[in-house]
Amino acid sequence: MSDTVLVLNVGSSSIKFALYGDPAARPLLRGKIAGIGIGAGPVLSARDEAGNVVPADEIPAQDPAAGHDALIPSLLTWLAGYQRGTRIVAAGHRVVHGGRDLAGPQMVSDALLAELDALVPLAPLHQPHNLAAIRAVSAFMPGLPQVACFDTSFHRTQDRLAQLFALPRALTDAGIIRYGFHGLSYEYVASALPVHLGGRAEGRVLVAHLGNGASVCAMRARQSVATSMGFTALDGLMMGRRCGAIDPGVLLHLMEGHGMTAAEVAHLLYEESGLFGVSGLTNDVRVLEASTAPEAQEALALFAYRAACEMASLAAAMEGLDAIVFTAGIGENSALVRDAICARLGWLGVALNKDANAANAARISAASSRVDVLVLPTDEEGVIARATRALTSG
Repeated sequence: MSDTVLVLNVGSSSIKFALYGDPAARPLLRGKIAGIGIGAGPVLSARDEAGNVVPADEIPAQDPAAGHDALIPSLLTWLAGYQRGTRIVAAGHRVVHGGRDLAGPQMVSDALLAELDALVPLAPLHQPHNLAAIRAVSAFMPGLPQVACFDTSFHRTQDRLAQLFALPRALTDAGIIRYGFHGLSYEYVASALPVHLGGRAEGRVLVAHLGNGASVCAMRARQSVATSMGFTALDGLMMGRRCGAIDPGVLLHLMEGHGMTAAEVAHLLYEESGLFGVSGLTNDVRVLEASTAPEAQEALALFAYRAACEMASLAAAMEGLDAIVFTAGIGENSALVRDAICARLGWLGVALNKDANAANAARISAASSRVDVLVLPTDEEGVIARATRALTSG
């Protein structure tokens, strides 16, 4: 019987999972429960090590009304029966917020869970589900070693100025700083850069993680020097349903002038804004690209405009630009969005090969481009698996 590491990457509307034998190799099983709390309800899909789809009759049906609390134990039960000559010896988890002090993966303990519980208000869409997954695994497999990997950790290499808000020092000292997120994705891309860029990997690289949640990270020597997200995952780029950067005066106006409560404003910013709010249709870029509605086209144009402006700002933080990397769902698959963003960055020396971009090739920059432009799939689960094996193998 061989040993495996279970990885759970729990989001606001999905649960990604994987079983790794060798964390440096392809997972033995990788899958996702999508659609939690939306549409027709959750759907589980999975592929084995060879990339073959796991037959539908081997996958348990999902209750359309089921939430994370019911789905995680159900998933663990199914995985326990699927293992086929393997046993789970450790579990690794994506945890969105690790605060200012957790600069790397940590073994889960009661003290750590208490520390992470205190950070729930800073990541309300994700942190509760991340911690619920840890507790569900503890209940299902008591005593199993577990590791928490934080999206904020990658950005702890930033200098003090990049993390500060212009607020009174007492608030800064209380932890109101720019934390940054999507760190596990950025960590993976940083590890892959030398293969694609050679020595230029150590230069000034912008990585655009564009998905339903979106951010940009400025890297120098493959370390974070600045990022678009700040105290929470609301800041920076326009996203699927989140507004991104907004004048704080708008929020005061909504509360004082429109009588909205803090909870109503939070729902507006997290759930009703972004591509969904501007288009009035959907946050699915594929649907928006296929639509002829002017609102859909304006939503895509605003998404690209905001991304280009933020990327130009971060190029200033690095004092130059050598390469751009697009990753995550939109970044990896939308040629239209990539083209619209790069068209606004031509003054920085960015030029695309239109055919390569249309084909979602790994390198999409034109031969004349002074800036390398890449499209690289991210692998947060692989990062978590390697960290979990490293911390628990002893």
